[in-house]
Amino acid sequence: MKNNKRYLTIYEQVREDITTKKYRKGEKLPSKRVMAERMGVSIITVEHAYELLLEEGYIASREKSGYFVIFDDKDIYSASPSRKEDQDSLSHVQAAVKEPPVYPGKRAIDSLDFSHSIYAKTVRRILSDYGPLITEKSPFQGLYDLRRAISDYLGRSRHIEVSPSQVIIGAGAEYLYGLIVETFGRDISYGIESPSYQKIAKVYEAGGARLEMLRLVSDGIDSGDLWSGNMKVLHITPYRSFPSGVTASASKKREYLKWSQQNDGFIVEDDFESEFTTSRKAEETLFSIDQNDRVIYVNTFTRTIGSFVRCAYMVLPERLLGLFEKKSGFRECPVPTLDQLVLAALINGGDFERHINRVRRHNRRS
Repeated sequence: MKNNKRYLTIYEQVREDITTKKYRKGEKLPSKRVMAERMGVSIITVEHAYELLLEEGYIASREKSGYFVIFDDKDIYSASPSRKEDQDSLSHVQAAVKEPPVYPGKRAIDSLDFSHSIYAKTVRRILSDYGPLITEKSPFQGLYDLRRAISDYLGRSRHIEVSPSQVIIGAGAEYLYGLIVETFGRDISYGIESPSYQKIAKVYEAGGARLEMLRLVSDGIDSGDLWSGNMKVLHITPYRSFPSGVTASASKKREYLKWSQQNDGFIVEDDFESEFTTSRKAEETLFSIDQNDRVIYVNTFTRTIGSFVRCAYMVLPERLLGLFEKKSGFRECPVPTLDQLVLAALINGGDFERHINRVRRHNRRS
C-alpha cells in the first residue's frame, strides 16, 4: 500500500466502524497516537483520516478532549415541527441566502479553465480519426463510447460501480430533469430544497410536476419537512446546495436513503461541482452508499470542462431502466456525436481527471 493512500484505508475502516455502530454516537474515538500504533502508521496519517471524517460529518473535535462520533443513524426520524436548534439553523441558512449569490455556472478562477489547446487538439484528432462517422445520429441513451468512459471514470474515482447501460447522456442537467418528470409522470409530487437553484423548480413545473418545497437547515433538508411530505421523488444537491451553500452531513445522507426506502420513493442526486472539492478524497455520493437502487445520479461537464460543453449525464438504478426506456426511449439524444466522442477521448486519455486534480490541488492551497 502506498504511504499516501494509507489515510484513506484508515478513514474507510473507521467510517465502517461508525456506520455499523461499533463506535456509537457520543463515543470517543481512540486518540491519534493510539490509532497510529494500532494501525502501524504515523500520527499524521491518522490525522488526515480523522480530518476526512470531520469534513463529512461523522465525527467532531473537542479541544483538549479528542474526537467524538456525531453520526446519528436513527431508526425513526421525527415528522413533528422542527426543534429550536433546527429553527436556529434554518434562520442561519435564510440569512446566508441574502448575500449576493454567485451564479453556479460561472467560473470563479478563469486561469484554471480546461486547457483550450488540449480540447482543440482532441477535436482535430476525432475529426481526423472518425471522418463522416461524426455526422451519424447517436442512440437515444448516447454513444456507447462515452457511456463506457463515464462508467469507468465513476468506478475508479467516485466508487460508483455501474454498467454503460445505466448511463444516459443529455444536453445539460435541465434536459435530464425533464426526462425524470417524463419517466415518473405528473401524478406524483416532487420534493425540492428550499432555497434551491431556481431553474430546478422551473424545469419540473414546466413538465407539469407538482412541487413540495422542503426547508433547508444547516445539514440538509429539515427532518420534519422530509418525513411529513407526500413526494415520491426527492431532488437534492447534497454537496453544496445553491444559493445557501448547505452541505448534507453523513447522517442526513443516510436519512434521505431511509426516507426513500420507507416511502417507496426515489432520490435525484444532483452532484454539480463536487469534483472540485477541497477534500483529499472524492465526495461520498448517495448513489455509492445506496443499497436499494433508489438513487438517480446527475452530473454535468458544464462545470468541469466549460459552459461551451452542453452535455450532462445521469446514472439510473437498474430497476428504472425498463421504465425509462418505455417512457422516454423514443427520444433522440440531443448531444452531437462529435461532442460525445471528444468527451470520451478526454476521459479515456486522462486529460479530464488531470484537469480536475489540478483544480482540486489549487483549491486546497487557496
